[in-house]
Amino acid sequence: MALILISVLSVGICGCGTTRENVATSQLVTSEAVDLSIQHMDFRPLSGRTVYFDSGYIRAVKGDGIVNSDYVISGLRQQMLAAGCLLQDSAQDAEIIIEGRIGTLGADNHMVTYGIPENNSLTSAASLLPNSPSLPALPEIAFAKREAREAAAKIAAFAYDRETRQPLWQSGVRHSVATAKSTWVMGIGPFQGGSIRDKTKLAGSGFRFGRRSATGSTNQSNDRPAVDYTAETRFNQGWPDFSDVGHGAEMIASSPVEKPDNQGGDGDPAAENAGEQAAEKVAEAPASDSAEKTKQR
Repeated sequence: MALILISVLSVGICGCGTTRENVATSQLVTSEAVDLSIQHMDFRPLSGRTVYFDSGYIRAVKGDGIVNSDYVISGLRQQMLAAGCLLQDSAQDAEIIIEGRIGTLGADNHMVTYGIPENNSLTSAASLLPNSPSLPALPEIAFAKREAREAAAKIAAFAYDRETRQPLWQSGVRHSVATAKSTWVMGIGPFQGGSIRDKTKLAGSGFRFGRRSATGSTNQSNDRPAVDYTAETRFNQGWPDFSDVGHGAEMIASSPVEKPDNQGGDGDPAAENAGEQAAEKVAEAPASDSAEKTKQR
C-alpha cells in the first residue's frame, strides 16, 4: 500500500499532460500515408503522351475525414502532370488510359502502459470477509505510457493503349505507413513524434529533439528529371525547372516562345543586306535585257 501511495505522489509531483483532441493528428497520419504511396509512383515513361485518368475504381473508397478518394485522385493527377503526361478530360481525346485503384486506406491505434493496470482485486477480496468495508478499485498507476496511431495506404495504377487495349505500363504494388506517437513518462508529456513530425517535441512547448528521416520521390533513370511529390516545384513549359530565380514574374518559370528573326522586329543585319542585294539584282535584270536587244538590231 505504501508503494501505491508513493507512486501516486510522485506522479502528482511530476505533472500530468493530456491531449483532448486527435482530429488533426488522425488526418495528418492518413494523408501522410497517401502521399508516401503516391510519391513513389513514376509516370515518366508516359511523358509527352495524351492520357486519360480513369478514377472509377477509386471514387467509391471512403477515407478518414477529408482524406478520401478525392484526395487520392488529386494527388495522382498532380504526379502525372509533374511527370509530363498531358491529361485529357475525355477518354476519346487520349492515346493512353491510366487506371488507378486503392487497396488499403485506414489507421490503427495502439496503447502500451508501463506500470500497474486498473483492477478491482482488493474489492473482490474484501467482499469475502464478513462485515468488511468496501474498498475502491485500484486505479491505473502508469510510470510510462505510449499511444501510437499508424495509418497505411496502398495505391497502384496501370496504363494501356485506348485503341488496341495493349498494356503499356504499371506502377507496381507497394504500401506505405505513416505514424504518430505520444509518450508520457512519470506523468510528463505527451512527447509527440512519428513520421508526420519533423522532430520529437513536448506538446505545448518549444522543446524539440531528433530529426525526421528524409523523404522524396523515386529517382529512376529517365531523360526527364524526377519531381519530388512533397516539394515545391516550378515548371517551365511543362518541364521541371530547378534553377534559382529572382522575384516577381520570374517566380513563374515560363517564358514566351521567341519568334524567328524574319517575322517582324529588328532582324539580323546580314540577312537584311542579303535581301536588299537580291532586290537590286531583280531590278537591274530588265535593263540589261533591253540593252542586249538594242545591240542585236
